[in-house]
Amino acid sequence: MSQIEIAEIIEQIKQEIQIDANGQGKASVRAAARLANVNDAGLLRSLKTAADISRSKLVEKLIYKGFEGAEILSWSESGIPDVAVATILHYYGYEAGKRCTTQAKLACEAFESIGVRAWIQDLLGWAKPANPSETAMTQIQLLAAIAQQMAQQEQYLLEQQQQQTQILARLKAVEVEQDRVNTPCGHKYSVVGFANLQGLEISVKEAGTKGRKASALCRKQGIEIERIHDPRFGKVGLYPESVLIEVFSTGQN
Repeated sequence: MSQIEIAEIIEQIKQEIQIDANGQGKASVRAAARLANVNDAGLLRSLKTAADISRSKLVEKLIYKGFEGAEILSWSESGIPDVAVATILHYYGYEAGKRCTTQAKLACEAFESIGVRAWIQDLLGWAKPANPSETAMTQIQLLAAIAQQMAQQEQYLLEQQQQQTQILARLKAVEVEQDRVNTPCGHKYSVVGFANLQGLEISVKEAGTKGRKASALCRKQGIEIERIHDPRFGKVGLYPESVLIEVFSTGQN
């Protein structure tokens, strides 16, 4: 989610947020749902379980935070208090299981540093009259704070990916070395492949002759010959490095 998208969401829900003379804000159910990126009808259904014996986990969390069931039921008409909006964002960011949203988590992380109330106060242009020296966070600062949170999140994910890549590379190197140690006769190559590895030019006839010699040595030593498909020669054998070294060192074709 980009800073532009956050700004668009804020603009969409601005008309559904209000603030009283004491600086306490409220948001409609729809506005809270948009912030958390969840369905507003689903959020409303969850809040209405405050009247039921079997309450939703979200309502249980709100009651634990000190809200009364009757108060929660009234929010569909009166609006959700700013501190309750913070609780809802935290729930859908971290505790809602499969219904958790990345947007709720990012919004929650941003608001944890500035406070939902401070955000609403700034959004609606409210300033505390008793202390003129205190300045409310501007909307640009708010968006910058959210963008910074997102940048930190992206940087963290990038660092995790880089670390994972480095770990996989080290594991691969360890596996290659273990394979080399655990294979007494060395790695296996085709005759042409081994010649290329040594920087040697070899004709088709020479490759065939050395292949037959390598096969004979493998049978003599009880080594199973693996076969792979080659687009030029059809099926070719794979021979241990030690066998190929012996075949090529003889200088015989």
